[in-house]
Amino acid sequence: MSRRPITEDDLHGFIDEALDAERRQEVASYLDRHPDIARRVKLMVEQRDMLRTALAPIAEEPVPAELGIARLVEERRRPKQLPRWASAAAAILLLALGGAGGWSLRGLSPPSREGVAALTNEAAASFAVYAPDLVHPVEIRADDHRQLSAWISQRIGRAIAAPDLTASGYRFMGGRIVATAHGPAALFMYDDDRGTRLVMLSRPVADGSGGRMIPDKSNAVSGFGWADNGLGHSVVGQLDANKLKPIADEMRRQLKA
Repeated sequence: MSRRPITEDDLHGFIDEALDAERRQEVASYLDRHPDIARRVKLMVEQRDMLRTALAPIAEEPVPAELGIARLVEERRRPKQLPRWASAAAAILLLALGGAGGWSLRGLSPPSREGVAALTNEAAASFAVYAPDLVHPVEIRADDHRQLSAWISQRIGRAIAAPDLTASGYRFMGGRIVATAHGPAALFMYDDDRGTRLVMLSRPVADGSGGRMIPDKSNAVSGFGWADNGLGHSVVGQLDANKLKPIADEMRRQLKA
């Protein structure tokens, strides 16, 4: 029996060969009982070995003399002064660029945080980037959910916690902050232990949906978006929309509560 549940951190520790002998044996036994997860871990191990093989020649190269610590320290200590004519030319150039930039950007204002339709497209794009990643799909893992919540709340300016989808068959993997055309957004990722992943993206929006749950039909993955109190959410995944809709409804119920 395992002394505690096997987490995503344990799987990554197993792959990185960073677990103690006892915990490594517990993870190995867990993988014997869960062949779907074992296949995913095997792929990640193969990716690790390929990266090590590809980068080994670079790692074994001697450090170039110009990058030696003594040389770098000497360079930093050496005073750097421009000739007076160069300083004057640089100042004139900066003034010219500033004026031209200000003129070319006249009449423009920061982009508005568009509504749910824009958010669902951003969620689909984030899914395409991070969901297939077997090595580092999330920045902060589920075990550090308090740190993740604090980080996200600080960056997007709203308090938000990841919904619990255990009853729907999905476990929370962790999350990250992603950049969008309308500012930073919180990404939460889930997995059903069979390789099917879901991504929820959340950020402030100007809600034009009237509070309705909006299906996304413009991307390769199924998706649903909604907004409550100026905060928009969109969940996407590679599963049938009829199966995703109840999950989206449950997420919305928990977030409203």
